[in-house]
Amino acid sequence: MKKRGLLVILALVLANPASVLGQEFTAETLEAVVKVRAEVPADARTAASLGPLREGSGVVIDSNGLVLTIGYLILEASHVQVTDSTGRTVPARVLGYDHATGFGLLRARSAVGGARPLPLGLSEDLGRGAEVLILSYSGNGPSGQGAYVVSRREFAGYWEYLLERAIFTAPHHAAFGGAALIDRAGTLLGIGSLQVPEAIPGQPVPGNMFVPIDLLKPILSDLTLKGRSGARPRLWLGAQMEEVSGHVVIRRVSRGGPAARSGLQAGNLVAGVGGVAVEGLADVYRKVWALGAPGVSVPLNILKGVRVEEVRVVSGDRYDYLRLNPSY
Repeated sequence: MKKRGLLVILALVLANPASVLGQEFTAETLEAVVKVRAEVPADARTAASLGPLREGSGVVIDSNGLVLTIGYLILEASHVQVTDSTGRTVPARVLGYDHATGFGLLRARSAVGGARPLPLGLSEDLGRGAEVLILSYSGNGPSGQGAYVVSRREFAGYWEYLLERAIFTAPHHAAFGGAALIDRAGTLLGIGSLQVPEAIPGQPVPGNMFVPIDLLKPILSDLTLKGRSGARPRLWLGAQMEEVSGHVVIRRVSRGGPAARSGLQAGNLVAGVGGVAVEGLADVYRKVWALGAPGVSVPLNILKGVRVEEVRVVSGDRYDYLRLNPSY
């Protein structure tokens, strides 16, 4: 039955129903979508990997210019501006960033085109096969297309990032960064993060990954008032890892980060944590994060040649490493 359901969704995706679904959004809904443009200093920690100039979309979520976007667009930004549906551009300042979810918050310096804020919806019950709309700012203004939710599943990112039930949609939407995922009622269900080659597990169907909006609700007040979540920060290794043929391999270490200081290098294979074998990237994260707060020593079992050696990494706090000065 499960396989049949996947085949039905795959058939719908290949039929590309976007032209039908895309007619469901209203002009008022589109006005809540803005363009986000961020300038990042050349010496910022993320400038080399994410670039010094970043552009994407954002969504107005209150009547005072509060804009929700995906955090990597504004991470370490020195200047940010948003452009509304009329083409008017206004400066904005970075309010908050949450690595655990990936959300970023901006506050526009003045009203954003009189846009009606998008209400936050309920993403928990959003299931496979649901019809959704993806709205983004590209070219000369905001536009949208229809899509289907093709899976809800765990997502582990190489940047020490883990979502339990990410939202995957198809067909793919090119302007995914900060895009709004909405339902027919115009409520916000998620924020666009990535383009993926397999939105449906085991099927070569390109699509997008969205961060569920329910993850924002518990932290929105803290992000707005304090710039970050009030939850205990996850310890950070400064190691980008990926799964290769069932093994977890370090692909890069952050310069001056905990992993680099401990002598770890690209190409090292992570066999376990504290003598316990790991089963994939998500398992590495869970075992490492369970050890405590930033500053704790993490015993990684690293395969070197034919021997497994323990390397202790004194973990850090990612927020201390990044240069998160206010943009204004």
